[in-house]
Amino acid sequence: MYIYNVTTNIELEIEKDWLAYMKNIHIPAMIATGCFTGAKLTRVMVQEEMGGKTFSVQYAVSDKETFKDYYVTYAAGLNITLDEQFKGKYVSFQTELEVLGDFY
Repeated sequence: MYIYNVTTNIELEIEKDWLAYMKNIHIPAMIATGCFTGAKLTRVMVQEEMGGKTFSVQYAVSDKETFKDYYVTYAAGLNITLDEQFKGKYVSFQTELEVLGDFY
């Protein structure tokens, strides 16, 4: 199991709209690609020096080939759509994580 983690810092003025867009449009579109088995949306609980609010979306991925399929087939289109909505009002970075175990 793998996690595709996207961490995003947004300007305060777009928080409500960004969260609504992520919950109602972007995350469902990511899941609809068939590449991800689920997602978690979280708020990063530290005060950013650069201001704004920071969030993380963690998408569950079953294997490395699925990562490759996502990047080749879907990533550019989904990123363009997100950027059309909030261009210049957010910064984000992606991290690929390998799950070594779940402990509850």
